[in-house]
Amino acid sequence: MTARRAPDWLTGWEYAHRGLHGAGVPENSLAAAQGAIAAGMGIECDIQMSADGVPMVFHDWDLARLTEAQGLVVGRSAAELEQLHLLGTDQGPFRLAALLDLVAGRVPLLIEVKSMPGYDVTLACAAVAQELAGYTGALAVMSFDPRVGGWFFKHDPGLVRGLVGTDTLDHGFRSAWRAPGALEQAQPDFLAVDIRDLPNAITDLWRADRCPLLSWTIRSPHLRERALDCVDALIAEGEGLA
Repeated sequence: MTARRAPDWLTGWEYAHRGLHGAGVPENSLAAAQGAIAAGMGIECDIQMSADGVPMVFHDWDLARLTEAQGLVVGRSAAELEQLHLLGTDQGPFRLAALLDLVAGRVPLLIEVKSMPGYDVTLACAAVAQELAGYTGALAVMSFDPRVGGWFFKHDPGLVRGLVGTDTLDHGFRSAWRAPGALEQAQPDFLAVDIRDLPNAITDLWRADRCPLLSWTIRSPHLRERALDCVDALIAEGEGLA
């Protein structure tokens, strides 16, 4: 893992998971980002790639859960994705560039680059790095895939990096953060670990070395109480918010 000290802003904020979303305000929407800014919260968001190589703020690989469309996000151009509607609202998928313009350094961003086993992360990482070039606000990139952190360590080493971990969620990267060599490959400045898997011996040692530990997704008062006892910053939504 990296030997540098993580920036103080990282643990000085609570982060709205996929923005501050709720009834009538879809996850990963510009309205959710605006709500988080108004509430004085950092923003956690997800990045998928369009067919024409544009980083889009969207969580799922498939469009069906969140839009009226079918098929993969990567099957449509950025312009086509922007014409869709999120959960029947006037909000739609949007470009990472639009989020950066909206936030403009007012709150910190945690940008999760989505990946799956066998996925070539190179193009996604390079496209995200290009969008982030010149942005002066507080932000970090993170991923379940250690290759993402490794790419940024090599190509944009000044950027804050996080390794996301879970031992519960079966999505292709379950327990990947524990695998031999994962920390060395990802070179993370922080870990963001599933609250269902905390506390544990690895994260206790991580924090003992004064390395930041974040946790997701804090969705209830009970999980919030647990997180406040064993992590340094929360990624929360719904009833898990303060």
